[in-house]
Amino acid sequence: MDVLKTLFEQHFHSPPTRVQPVQADLGGSGRKIVRLANEEASAIGILYGVREENVAFLEFSKHFRRHGLPVPEIYAEDLDHGAYLEEDLGDTTLFEFLSKNRSGENIAPAVIETYRKAVAVLPRFQVEAARDLDYSVCYPCASFDRQSIAWDLNYFKYYFLRLAGIPFSEHALENDFNRLTEFLLTAPSDYFLYRDFQSRNILLRNGDPFFVDYQGGRKGALQYDIVSLLYDAKADLPPDLRQQLLDHYLDSLSRFIKLDREVFLRHYYAYVYVRIMQALGAYGFRGFFERRAHFLQSVPYALKNLRWLLHHVRLPIPLPALMDAFKAMLASEKLQGLASEADNLAVRIFSFSFHQGLPKDETGHGGGFIFDGRSLPNPGREERFKTLTGKDAAVIDYLNQQESVHQFLAGVLSLVDSSISNYQQRGFKNLMVSFGCTGGQHRSVFLAEQLAKRLRNRNGLEVAVRHLELERLGKRRTLQ
Repeated sequence: MDVLKTLFEQHFHSPPTRVQPVQADLGGSGRKIVRLANEEASAIGILYGVREENVAFLEFSKHFRRHGLPVPEIYAEDLDHGAYLEEDLGDTTLFEFLSKNRSGENIAPAVIETYRKAVAVLPRFQVEAARDLDYSVCYPCASFDRQSIAWDLNYFKYYFLRLAGIPFSEHALENDFNRLTEFLLTAPSDYFLYRDFQSRNILLRNGDPFFVDYQGGRKGALQYDIVSLLYDAKADLPPDLRQQLLDHYLDSLSRFIKLDREVFLRHYYAYVYVRIMQALGAYGFRGFFERRAHFLQSVPYALKNLRWLLHHVRLPIPLPALMDAFKAMLASEKLQGLASEADNLAVRIFSFSFHQGLPKDETGHGGGFIFDGRSLPNPGREERFKTLTGKDAAVIDYLNQQESVHQFLAGVLSLVDSSISNYQQRGFKNLMVSFGCTGGQHRSVFLAEQLAKRLRNRNGLEVAVRHLELERLGKRRTLQ
């Protein structure tokens, strides 16, 4: 962290007075993102150990800025320490804006207009800025080629189909994958492929979209990125809106190249399938394999997209084994169980240290309850508890003996229980409850665990707990 503070002071000529985490690393890459600020300035600092990926992001950013594209300005960098400092574009993503301004398929006009702005900018990345882009800095590869497609398809096969228990013929599916790959490679591909052009990677400032997380960019076909945005699983855009946005994108694209829409659309839905399979592979790896259950919440939305495709789209090539696998997915009781779980109210419970800042609400709903446990007796002041956490039996026994702790929990339960009942009646999907204390190790951890224990017996709830300070310190203790 000191290297980021140094970069900040060198650039702004004054030190930061606040350093706060911006987000959890939901993708599991290990990238650490913080906001550094003082009374005069603010910046985003990134710490990440993969030099090649850092170089790709930094070089792309500088190149896109030269073309006048809305990406963050790079203030300073120290590649030897895996650190760089960039413009602070705020915290509001397009996904958050969408989530707060929709009711089912009814999406506010302001959101639709922002999507239109985003798809209109995309051709500038793909065509205009691509003409003099240095593809030698791409990481891990310079093009979305046969090998890249194979990675995505095998990711889906081994980490989703196998782990979800979907039956398939290895030989027949491999034949379909080869046929699909050959078809995809016939699409014109001399363009910049952003690779992860989706609603969480678009930040809004004063209503205008700014773009981040293009470090995986490479040369590829035009269809992939617009598909990534329009079929972004949890965004769950209605089919009519997808078509409107696709038409608007093609209108914008036609200002940069001579566009044959029929040729473009011939490959379009094949790329829809590939992007959905890539996403399902990621959900399966993080959810089934790594046991990070929140990734599986996106699966029902991906299945919804597949169901629509199977009913409305016919590809120009036969893929019988793959289509059978998709149909088996839609009939799977295991995956249907995930769909019913998606109707549950997700209660996410956090413990944290006030010294490290408040937990960020990744769902885009602005956070929820924050309870301050610092008024309770502090086990951390006693030597016998210093190396323990709120998940250890000795600390649990100590806090259970304090009347003030029981009174505190009773008040918490009353407030949270009332909100849960109201949220379930109104069909809400997310509730966030956070407990803070001084060190984030004893009281807040205990309180979070106690609330989770009481809520896990209730129907219609999906309860998840994270102890942010213990994660930061690497203290993953479990109660025996």
